[in-house]
Amino acid sequence: MPTARETLLEAAHAAVGTQPWTGVRMVDVAAAAGVSRQTLYNEFGSKEGLGAALVSRLVEDFLDGAARAVAEAGRKGADPAACCAAAAAWMLRTAREEPIVHAALTGCWGARMPLPAPARHAPAGGLPGEPGALAVVLRNRAVSGLGSPAAPGGQPVLERAYEAGLRIALSYVVAESGDPDDETCGRVDEVVRALLESAP
Repeated sequence: MPTARETLLEAAHAAVGTQPWTGVRMVDVAAAAGVSRQTLYNEFGSKEGLGAALVSRLVEDFLDGAARAVAEAGRKGADPAACCAAAAAWMLRTAREEPIVHAALTGCWGARMPLPAPARHAPAGGLPGEPGALAVVLRNRAVSGLGSPAAPGGQPVLERAYEAGLRIALSYVVAESGDPDDETCGRVDEVVRALLESAP
């Protein structure tokens, strides 16, 4: 049974999918979730709090999905380079389908979307509000999806290779090329593979 908080976040997500965030009314979100407006304010404090919580939830889901994509590729026998390409495919697809994730990855927030919590107000251990910091967290989640693979040069080399690969994929989110995702992910695979193979 979903909690009131989860139901409210779902309602807010549905609302922002049909109208600009500036037009979303708290009373309508509460009604769509089937709870009182007071419950909504008790959970999030304000419309800004609701928006920041929605951004955090969607970004967290995106990061978890990247780790799952890597783990699933590994279970199917993919090596670390191909696993990174699987995370890149997840990034490209999710950024295309979810505007809030696209905004978080690029830093381009528009009036249609809520804003993340300012860094000074983010809870300890909370999600980063800047694309550069988010890219590092994405790399860490993707690497964590591998478990404990044997990689030439060890963990530091693996992390550097993954960060390079995922930043290449991110460049295609920022400036779409029109190339099919499998071509972009093939480039990610090539770069990560070359970096791992050249490690001492």
